[in-house]
Amino acid sequence: MEPIDFRKMHGCGNDFVVLDARRAPIRLSPALVRRVADRHKGVGFDQLVVLERAADADIRLRFLNADGSESGACGNGTRCAARLLFEVGAGPRVAIVVGERRLAAERLADGRIAVAMGEPGLDWRQIPLAEACDTLALPIELPGLGRPVAVGMGNPHAVFFVVDLAALDVPLLGAELERHPLFPERTNIGFAQVLGEDVLRLRVFERGSGLTLACGSGACAAMVAARRRGLAGDRLLLILDGGELEVSWPGEGPVTMTGPTAKVCSGTLDPELLDDAA
Repeated sequence: MEPIDFRKMHGCGNDFVVLDARRAPIRLSPALVRRVADRHKGVGFDQLVVLERAADADIRLRFLNADGSESGACGNGTRCAARLLFEVGAGPRVAIVVGERRLAAERLADGRIAVAMGEPGLDWRQIPLAEACDTLALPIELPGLGRPVAVGMGNPHAVFFVVDLAALDVPLLGAELERHPLFPERTNIGFAQVLGEDVLRLRVFERGSGLTLACGSGACAAMVAARRRGLAGDRLLLILDGGELEVSWPGEGPVTMTGPTAKVCSGTLDPELLDDAA
């Protein structure tokens, strides 16, 4: 394969390798994605972000997890991609297509990026779940955990509200619950603790990537779940391992998530890394 230029970025420590496929498509096999994701022998990332041309928007985004599987949505990755567009003159708002969802992003005066992530899916078919059930209290019960709330944000989420987040082994529980039979496409598992009025502490085990320092779509799902449970108003501050995100949702319409982005480096993926993983 030919060398591939890349950028490394992150949002609250949720890190990405960004590839620009707008001029020419980039062939990405699961094996190649896994090799680039390797933090010792590759570049390392939580998700791979691919920029593609869109006929009816400023850009189309595609997300791939570290295990090579597709990720239907990525809030922090969307904000990072939007920043790249703003830095080359786009704005004041950009239209973004992710799968079948149309998103909108804007850059605030303080440099943070806000993205309207679309309307949450609240019906069991929209998550999706394997069977009809109450998405406000899924029939999943583990010792010490209450029933989770399911939310679709272009990808599936299950959010548990807990008393003491620090006492949980999130990687162990997340790996067990990610593949629960109720989720035919696997799911992201969030654990949230109410710290005060409109403040949540959140950790998310992401399907296909594991525990991450932040999860933008997971923060949106936690906002929706908290409001549906009567634990929050229209706006929440989410404290994640890698930083803070602000999320708002008035109970209907799109969920809006705001936070910082950072550029780390740019470089070239060498054919030596790519050729036998194509």
